[in-house]
Amino acid sequence: MNQRDKSQALFERALQSLSGGVNSPVRAFKAVGGTPIYIERGEGAFVYDVDGNRYLDFCCSWGPLILGHAHPEVVEAISKAAERGTSFGTVHESEILLAEKIKQLNPFIEKLRFVSSGTEAVMSVIRLARAFTAREKIVKFSGCYHGHSDYLLAAAGSGLATLGIPTSAGVPEDFTKHTLIAPLDDTEAIEKIFNEYGSQIAAVIIEPIPANNGLLIQTKEYLQFLREITTKHNSLLIFDEVISGFRVAPGGAVQYYDIIPDICTYGKVVGGGLPVGAFGSRAEIMSKLAPEGPVYQAGTLSGNPLAMTCGLKTLEYLEKHNSWEILTKNTAEFVADLNRQLADFPAQVVTVGSIFWICLQKNIPRRAEEISSNSTKIYAKLFRQLLAEGIYLAPSAYEVGFVSTAHTQDNLKSAADKIAAALKKIL
Repeated sequence: MNQRDKSQALFERALQSLSGGVNSPVRAFKAVGGTPIYIERGEGAFVYDVDGNRYLDFCCSWGPLILGHAHPEVVEAISKAAERGTSFGTVHESEILLAEKIKQLNPFIEKLRFVSSGTEAVMSVIRLARAFTAREKIVKFSGCYHGHSDYLLAAAGSGLATLGIPTSAGVPEDFTKHTLIAPLDDTEAIEKIFNEYGSQIAAVIIEPIPANNGLLIQTKEYLQFLREITTKHNSLLIFDEVISGFRVAPGGAVQYYDIIPDICTYGKVVGGGLPVGAFGSRAEIMSKLAPEGPVYQAGTLSGNPLAMTCGLKTLEYLEKHNSWEILTKNTAEFVADLNRQLADFPAQVVTVGSIFWICLQKNIPRRAEEISSNSTKIYAKLFRQLLAEGIYLAPSAYEVGFVSTAHTQDNLKSAADKIAAALKKIL
């Protein structure tokens, strides 16, 4: 067992100054037990904690670090940008350059707006969709997470489709009364919603590759159905690609499925590891934003020059080195190796692009409701055992893992053997 005395001391200290000792709930390790590890530095595929322990990192800062930690070209680009200034609060060229690169990789996008987080991007597109359609209701899916804005912190109740009920204290029911919930992979539920509320629905929002409550891969046919029914009712289709954007393909899930939504949101990889979010659409919709139109949206640090530079360098590197194809291949081989070793056990690994999820049951779910309630206990044991062996996974059974360009084939082979061996002991 690795010694983590310094991490323990830092957490006790943090509890005196930070709410819950953390700045994001899942970091507290409540779902897996134990004390969170305090990271001192990251290099390539590894992170190092304050006690000197090294971990092969499959969290990758929850996805953005597609090139691994402290990639030399990214660090150099950020350093040069910082020498010119860390923030201006004005327009500058780097935000144009990143916008042009995103448009090149996602040709359906005509105009973009940068913000500082994925939550902010989604919050903004909901307001934009409501203004563009002059409607109020939004359809979302149980098992899809779209940040912590009030309107989308709602979960499904019983039945095929229900009005949203807040899932966080401090969110008035009035805030979610226009949020309609449906299970994933269920055409009947969506048809029922549109039959009842069709003329009031501004948009349907979905993670086209749901990756915040397991990796609930949807069929192309289902996403195409959503495209067709929203078009029929003059509602907008929003793809929340904060996780899948620039992860599963250069053009994200839009390219992967060859389905064009009305609006896309981005985060994670588009900032290369610095805080950023973005949303884009056709010019007709984006023209509703101030200063062109009546929809107000603003941010002091939107288009921050360091974040723009970091994101641009990351995307340029991925494109130059054919990294998406290599990442997909390496991840697929890693997952295939794991699944071969786990063939006789009630577990399998699901993957798309460079994203993977350890599914602790034999049947692969497409809905959050299909995930075994026993998964959390099994995963907690797996997490702690692998942490002791130098592998860092996300501290939650429902979160996905990420492979970066810094993960070598030897890294992945060794990790597959350790994960499989640990699961065989636990299951």
